[in-house]
Amino acid sequence: MRTMTTNFACRIAAPLFAALALGFTQSAPAQEKSSQSQQNSPSVVQVVALDECDPATFNGALGADFCKNVTIGASTLLSDLFAAAASGNPDPGWDFEPDSAVIRNGTILSVVDQGGEPHTFTEVAKFGGGFIPGLNAPGQETVSECAGGFKNLDVAKTRILQGSTFQVTNLSKGEHLFQCCIHPWMKFKVTVK
Repeated sequence: MRTMTTNFACRIAAPLFAALALGFTQSAPAQEKSSQSQQNSPSVVQVVALDECDPATFNGALGADFCKNVTIGASTLLSDLFAAAASGNPDPGWDFEPDSAVIRNGTILSVVDQGGEPHTFTEVAKFGGGFIPGLNAPGQETVSECAGGFKNLDVAKTRILQGSTFQVTNLSKGEHLFQCCIHPWMKFKVTVK
């Protein structure tokens, strides 16, 4: 009986193993093609826009649902945000993370707003003030790229709403500077190799 069971198992198992081996052999080129396409696709570097807006004070002054902060216990009153900026010590809770990157040519910058309020990711020739004078450092002038606020199409195109993503592609080799035109201390520098 034992010989018959073993013989039967071998007759069933042998074709099964052959079929599995053939399946693995046939799928290998597809895996290689997938690997090659991944190598040819551009790299992506994620940048996260953060803030700690207090929904009650921001929405009370700027309109319902302006601030959609969902963090627990970490929030800044609108008046405190302006006071900190006016003193030259802007709130560090408003930030781009990371602050800088070195990337290869063709890499995509994917900027996601994980804060509670809108931001911009605007390329500037040099860092400077944004379009809301009360959020600029003392004596800081608005940079030309941010002038006019959202009436400026170049600023409007770089706005990132809470929970959304903005992608920057086709950056030329060299150094590029980006800042939030609302909160100008939010800065990002990228070097493209």
